[in-house]
Amino acid sequence: MSSSAQLDKLIRALQVQPGVGTRSATRIAYHLLDRRRSDAIELGHVLIEAMNNIRQCTCCRNYSDSDLCKICANQERHNTRSLCIVESPSDVEAIENSNNFFGLYFVLHGHLSPIDGIGAKELGLPLLDSLLATNKFDEIILATNPTIEGDATASFIASLAQRHNIKHISKIASGVPLGGDLDSVDQKTLASSFMNRRPFS
Repeated sequence: MSSSAQLDKLIRALQVQPGVGTRSATRIAYHLLDRRRSDAIELGHVLIEAMNNIRQCTCCRNYSDSDLCKICANQERHNTRSLCIVESPSDVEAIENSNNFFGLYFVLHGHLSPIDGIGAKELGLPLLDSLLATNKFDEIILATNPTIEGDATASFIASLAQRHNIKHISKIASGVPLGGDLDSVDQKTLASSFMNRRPFS
């Protein structure tokens, strides 16, 4: 507890970030107060603007400034008739940076985890079901993280895709470490995983 109630409040607020505990938050708070007050004020304005304006794309659930994200608004992406399903928006960025996929995405914002109360509804699977029913996709690429939960989620989505007679259902190949996250994999490894993806069974 500091000598300032407002400082204590700032330190608690900074701990909302992943990996930032009390000690890190305290260092950040003192740094901002000592040397970066104007930057901190600008950060505050940007945070408010972002929280008010960034939303989920109504088609893919990736983050967007408008109802439709730039990827979903690109007709050439639709023409590929390929849909890649990922767990997080950061996975989309990682795949885009690998320059090996040029279709559409669907972002789950997590994986199936009944113990945490995360089911099909929380992952937007009713929207995915509707998307598969109204769009003629030739291929579904399951790019969930290589974890037990990620694989269970991929299996659930594969069965959903099969009900819509999708011709090809594939999963990204090895090279992504077990238990790892896509956004932490280097671009060459991720590109290789996409190029060598295998049929999902």
